[in-house]
Amino acid sequence: MKIINLGETNSVLNNFMAQMRDKDIQKDPMRFRRNLERVGEIFAYEISKVLDYSPKAFCTPLGIADIPTYDNRLVIATILRAGLPLHQGILNFFDNAQNAFVAAYRKYDKGDDFHINIEYSSTPELEGKTLILADTMLATGASLEITYNKLIEKGEPAHTHLVCPVSSIYAVEYIQQHLPSDKVTLWVAAIDEELTTKSYIVPGLGDAGDLAYGTKI
Repeated sequence: MKIINLGETNSVLNNFMAQMRDKDIQKDPMRFRRNLERVGEIFAYEISKVLDYSPKAFCTPLGIADIPTYDNRLVIATILRAGLPLHQGILNFFDNAQNAFVAAYRKYDKGDDFHINIEYSSTPELEGKTLILADTMLATGASLEITYNKLIEKGEPAHTHLVCPVSSIYAVEYIQQHLPSDKVTLWVAAIDEELTTKSYIVPGLGDAGDLAYGTKI
């Protein structure tokens, strides 16, 4: 599996990531959502560089312009709810893409033990398409694996791009072991070294869903 860490190269992406992590700036949900959306736009731009292109003729008022544009049939998927601003940022650039949504969450069994529960999914046919699966936080990798397997019930994508801005080293290793390495690329902006006993990323940024949309019951 190819892993691309955009945070290893200095760019304005690091500014947005720093603001998303900053506990004082996090107090503004609108700023948090907007930064997450802008991060999605940057990932979309970088992913656009590895798509398949062919030249096409476009009529201008004065003649014909031959311009290479991408040929991939794109589907953007996200895990509700934290991934919604990230999803929107990717969709801002790939505005003709189809969309998929999965409601997956941690259901605690006893103490810190939990399993991933999926309550809802909506996706178009995926056979032969390019899937972009976005989730803000990649802590253990379990929810992403389960979501991926749920999505491919609708067909096998030609290639899948996983967009996970903040990831743990544990989850990166887990995904490498459990998803098809020849058909998946993992895009991150930071790989953090620690998980707590409750599987929260350290230093991470907290609960992205709560920061974007408010605390939940």
